[in-house]
Amino acid sequence: QVQLVESGGGLVQAGGSLRLSCAASGIRFTFNQMDWYRQAPGKQRELVATITSSAGRANYADSVQGRFTISGGNAKNTVYLQMNSLKPEDTAVYYCHVLWMMDYWGQGTQVTVSS
Repeated sequence: QVQLVESGGGLVQAGGSLRLSCAASGIRFTFNQMDWYRQAPGKQRELVATITSSAGRANYADSVQGRFTISGGNAKNTVYLQMNSLKPEDTAVYYCHVLWMMDYWGQGTQVTVSS
């Protein structure tokens, strides 16, 4: 059974930084891709960033490009999201996600950015 555990959320002022972590357990291989999603109140869950394990290639939503950096997704099945220049509109619950025969989600970590 795959388990994803996120950590690192919190309250920060606009312009500040946070680093999220996600550790996967319950498997013996490396995921091809690991992702971060977020869901703000009253909004749909949206993809924030992805990273592939083979090439370490990262992709970002336009709204976070240049401010967020995803890393990891390697043999340790751990992925990070460094968030800089945070804005109030980044406030959301952030979820780690992997796809392996089915979708697996972490429990989520709250990020709140005050203006």
